[in-house]
Amino acid sequence: MKGLRKALLIGMMLGVTVLGTVGCMNQSSDSSNDVLKVGAISFAGTLEPTENYFSWAVVRYGVGETLIKFDDHMNAKPWLASSWKQSDDKLTWTFTINDKVKFSNGNALTAEAVKASLERTFGKSKRAKTFFNYTEMTANGQELTIKTDKPYYNLPSLLGDPLFLVMDVTAEANGRDIAKEGPIGTGPYVVTSFTKERAELARNDNYWDGKPGFAKVEIPSINDANTRAMALQAGDVDMAVSIGPGEYGIFQNDKKFTIYEGSSLRDVFVRMSQKGKLKNANLRAALIAGANRESYAKNLMKDTFIAGKAPLPPSIDYGFNQLRDPNKYNVERAKELLKREGYIDTNGDGIVDKDGENLVLDFYAYTSRPELPLYAEALQADYKKIGVDLQIKIIDYAVIDTLAQSGDYDMLISSVVTANTGEPVWFLKQYWGTGAEANGSGFSNPRFDELLSLGESANDPVVRRNAVINAQQLMLDDSIALFLGYPKINIVGNNNIDGIKISPSEYYIITKDLKRK
Repeated sequence: MKGLRKALLIGMMLGVTVLGTVGCMNQSSDSSNDVLKVGAISFAGTLEPTENYFSWAVVRYGVGETLIKFDDHMNAKPWLASSWKQSDDKLTWTFTINDKVKFSNGNALTAEAVKASLERTFGKSKRAKTFFNYTEMTANGQELTIKTDKPYYNLPSLLGDPLFLVMDVTAEANGRDIAKEGPIGTGPYVVTSFTKERAELARNDNYWDGKPGFAKVEIPSINDANTRAMALQAGDVDMAVSIGPGEYGIFQNDKKFTIYEGSSLRDVFVRMSQKGKLKNANLRAALIAGANRESYAKNLMKDTFIAGKAPLPPSIDYGFNQLRDPNKYNVERAKELLKREGYIDTNGDGIVDKDGENLVLDFYAYTSRPELPLYAEALQADYKKIGVDLQIKIIDYAVIDTLAQSGDYDMLISSVVTANTGEPVWFLKQYWGTGAEANGSGFSNPRFDELLSLGESANDPVVRRNAVINAQQLMLDDSIALFLGYPKINIVGNNNIDGIKISPSEYYIITKDLKRK
């Protein structure tokens, strides 16, 4: 506990330094009304869309766009594609590309350009193939045809993931460094400079969908939630993404600001590696039963979260209320489960032990999501009540994927969008499917894989939905992971800024519609 508090204190001190730096930057930058300053969480080490999940930053920054755009109900709507249709054999999709669109360098967006961009993505990203596989892709004028290896009833939605943003690949062929300079996209803004700590954008004068509201956008990365709040209060930024529960009340009571809040597709959950101590299902069940999730949502998160239970949040219709939680909060049951496996406090030090070894677990968290360290401390306190020593280890976000893939952890907390394409099968498969790259936990279940396959490709939507519900119940019954809660997402903005909107996908933050009143 002391170690974590020390780490967070250092983070706060660094955050104040960042705030000072933001202030210094503001003094030297254009102070006109034509500059938007956005306080964001840093997670993109580069702007290469196929690396990690960095494509999310490219779309959030308003640089890249995809063939379709999700509405507030995660339905696919036209964007770079004006329409699409599926053939009778269910294996061929034809997309009509919007002929009004230009890349930021003035080049026309054609079906051939989209084809080249998608081929680049599949060539450089293993993750692309987790969405779908194509057997042939052809371009004819403004018509792009994609033939797939099997029926995908929701291919347009799959192409709405930021990974499939459309870029002009000829720029890279002519020497552009995509990682440092960013892709040439079709969005309202273009990158003028980028580091992990700060991005600067300029208006795309070739934008196809109206004049973007600002000449420049400055995006300082402010990972500490308290520092983001301070920057917003001080006027160093005009809007801030993801204000933490500890700072929420400040802006609720200040008429100079507006909180834009929405239902979340996110799930804050703890993966449990079955490669070590937690291969024992009763130990996993004890840890789930020992976590007071209702209290975390109400008291710790001040009602900015819904208490966790299942892999998928109640904001999407996949049986949340009908799912049975076999490991509801019950301290005595948690103790009994530990005892059943031979874990008893034999020396009176407050920690249960077996064969002379205390039950000590390594718990990994990162700080760019403000709720994660709070959850870590709460779990540490609750686990003391059942005699488990939780050792919290704070790591950089960039390490999360590597650690998750290796399985070299006992417990690992993450905040993840569960239905990034409007459907949740990809999320379940990515983190718990047999052989999935992000599944280093050691969990593998043929029945689970079979249910996900059904949920992905069955023609009947009722069959697909029921398969996903049954897959979730299997996970709950086997105590595969601890689902802590589902956040309400937010952006807080100065009232001088118009056009701020929060969407369930969290993809569209810096848009053409942002402007100063």
